[in-house]
Amino acid sequence: MKKILSLSVICSFFLLIGQVNYATINQDQDSVEVAETMQEEQTVAEQPQAVGFTQELKNRFIEGGPGFMGIVLACLILGLAIAIERIIYLNFATTNTEKLTSDVESALKSGGVNAAKEVCKNTPGPVASIFYQGLDRAGEGVESAEKAVVAYGGVQMGQLEKNVSWISLFIALAPMLGFMGTVIGMIQAFDKIQAAGDMQPSLVAGGIKVALLTTVFGLIVAIILQIFYNYIVSKIDSIVNDMEDASITLIDILVSHKK
Repeated sequence: MKKILSLSVICSFFLLIGQVNYATINQDQDSVEVAETMQEEQTVAEQPQAVGFTQELKNRFIEGGPGFMGIVLACLILGLAIAIERIIYLNFATTNTEKLTSDVESALKSGGVNAAKEVCKNTPGPVASIFYQGLDRAGEGVESAEKAVVAYGGVQMGQLEKNVSWISLFIALAPMLGFMGTVIGMIQAFDKIQAAGDMQPSLVAGGIKVALLTTVFGLIVAIILQIFYNYIVSKIDSIVNDMEDASITLIDILVSHKK
């Protein structure tokens, strides 16, 4: 009986020790999992967050300094303002020359010169204005009408090209200002080297980076304005070609009407 009781006590003791060890092991595993989770969260928090393109551009612009960056930004704003104004004007100046020519010819046959002039007066655009000037001089002869068309065509061409030269100026000025900012920044970097008496990369790296940013933004402004400039020039060429073709057609109509 005593042996059985002793064996029961021993078994209970070993069972208790096993439960304690199992609980300790589980507790250690939980602690390891919590520590790993905290370490992962800390690693994620320490990783740099991705910066958007707009925010990165803004940060780089601020790093470049307010001096030359402000002038480059002014070139962009003024150039875009002129470009948008020209694009709107040219879109309103675009006319369906075939329809206008047909309407003028029909009005000229049915109601005479006054009816044709009324059609031109109610039609916007430089082509209609040229037609009106030619019809207004039609009573003095075809040669007078042709001279009026040519002279007023030059006036309308000047109106189409108004302020476009400013865009080309800003296209050339923006990168030049950027290069100037870069040169000045490099001079300041070499001044720091001379003052320190030692060539340390960390001493001049920041200054050189800021200096190069002005060139980058100057080139960006020039590229943006160049795209608008090419579109405006192509639009002007298209309208001028329509004006020339329509002018020739108008003279032919007047010659046929005189006969």
